[in-house]
Amino acid sequence: MSLSALRRRETQLFGAAAGFMLAAVAALALMPSARAGVWQPLNLTQPLLILGTWLACALTAGALVRRRLPEHDPYLLPLIYLLTGFGLVVIWRLAPGFGLRQTAWLGVATGALLGVVLLPGDLRWLRRYRYTWLFAGLLLTALTLFLGVNPSGQGDRLWLGCCGLYLQPAEILKLLLVVFLASYLSDRREQLFATLAPGAWPNAHPRALAYFLPMLVMWGFSTLILISQRDLGMSTLFFGVFIVMLYLASGQVLYVAAGAVLLGLAAVLGYALFDVVRLRVEAWWNPWADPSGRSYQIVQSLIALAAGGLTGRGPGLGVPGVIPVAHSDFIFAAIAEEWGLLGMLAVVSLLAATVFRGLRIALETPTPFGQLLAGGLAALIALQASLIMGGVIKLAPLTGLTLPFLSYGGSSLVSAYVAVGLLLRLSSPDDRRARRRPTSA
Repeated sequence: MSLSALRRRETQLFGAAAGFMLAAVAALALMPSARAGVWQPLNLTQPLLILGTWLACALTAGALVRRRLPEHDPYLLPLIYLLTGFGLVVIWRLAPGFGLRQTAWLGVATGALLGVVLLPGDLRWLRRYRYTWLFAGLLLTALTLFLGVNPSGQGDRLWLGCCGLYLQPAEILKLLLVVFLASYLSDRREQLFATLAPGAWPNAHPRALAYFLPMLVMWGFSTLILISQRDLGMSTLFFGVFIVMLYLASGQVLYVAAGAVLLGLAAVLGYALFDVVRLRVEAWWNPWADPSGRSYQIVQSLIALAAGGLTGRGPGLGVPGVIPVAHSDFIFAAIAEEWGLLGMLAVVSLLAATVFRGLRIALETPTPFGQLLAGGLAALIALQASLIMGGVIKLAPLTGLTLPFLSYGGSSLVSAYVAVGLLLRLSSPDDRRARRRPTSA
């Protein structure tokens, strides 16, 4: 596709996203009148703030990315800004205070994306200092064991906070883990998998097993810290990404099968050792046993799904606010009630398209590191979205993760935008031409 065609395609998609945002904020402005059944004076402060901030961020990102990476993927930016805008409207409708914070976080996330895109040179610095980045992420996450706080004042202390600002280090750590695995697997692919392929075990060199140790130790430390914090959703996500990247590097289903067995064993141990796992499994298996207690959240989610039907009750006309933290963990249920099955399918389709573009970039990237990095980032978005949506609709136990790009959460939004910034760099032919040189960690 020519450069002019790429730019025309991106412009058209941004135009469609802006049209949706205009309609959505108009519905938000008319919501009080629709709920009261009589005309009321319009309060345009919130709609104008949402639309103005969204347009400023989208247009700035589009212009600067186009200047820095003329031939970047034309689908990624419109997709993520449409998803974020949709989530922003829903959060403002459910909890205006959190909506204001998320609007500010959109500016921060856009700055983080542009910071990644505008960095000079290629991404070789990520590969070269893989241990440094991962150790920094581990240290930051470990600090929550001693200095962790919870913005709500109760619950697990998974955040670091100061002056009213909060950061969840696990969101940074998940990106750094993908970078580490992409770098390590690309450098050690032959040693790791050539002698450990099915059928080669009798002749496998004993030293080949040693190549797994640094990777297993770093992943193990990451998971152990998260388990000690009782952040079981994020630890499940880490394990899934680890298995997917092993498969991407080796092409062997054996690792996926072994990972599924280990995940099953971990689930059994978690059920036996952790009360929070036991409660979530029981609430998933039979939520009607205690619908007003421990299963209240999932029961209200199921009621919202049923109430939404095909087309939903209408923007602002449902009651998704009865679901605890509907603006964060259960935003998918809020969308289901007011936008119906069609709204749910739209969200799933947009997320799937984002993942597809990431996988497409992985296929077109010539370097092993770029392939694994793009594939790992796409897998990260896909697994996180699948885990939380599966929990909301009762296909799986709840994990407490955020829905990428849509849920409230500053750390989550920034990490998702950084991931997209990396994908944009990998999609650029200029970055693809970077020479492959052996690097030391």
